[in-house]
Amino acid sequence: MISTSQFTERELDRIIEMAWEDRTPFEAILFQFGLPEKEVIKVMRASLKEGSFKRWRKRVNSGVSQKHLKKRNPDMTRFKCSRQSAISGNKISKR
Repeated sequence: MISTSQFTERELDRIIEMAWEDRTPFEAILFQFGLPEKEVIKVMRASLKEGSFKRWRKRVNSGVSQKHLKKRNPDMTRFKCSRQSAISGNKISKR
C-alpha cells in the first residue's frame, strides 16, 4: 500500500485533478505517480465530501467516463488533450 503522505500537496492536487478528468485513465495516474486505481479511490474518498465522492464514483463507473482503458474506444490512444503539453514522465506535467 502506498502512503499519500509521500506526495506533496501539489502532487496530490494533480492526482485529484487527473482523477476528475474523464479522458485521463487510471493508467496515466499509475504511470506518473505510481498510484493504482484502488489508491486513487482512497485519495478521492479522503479528499472529497461524501456527496462529491459518490457522484465521482458514479461517473467513473458510467459509460460517460473513459477512466478505464478497457472501456475506451480503441481509436482513443492518448492520455492527454491535444492542447496539453507532452507528458514526459515527469510528475507534474500541466504546471
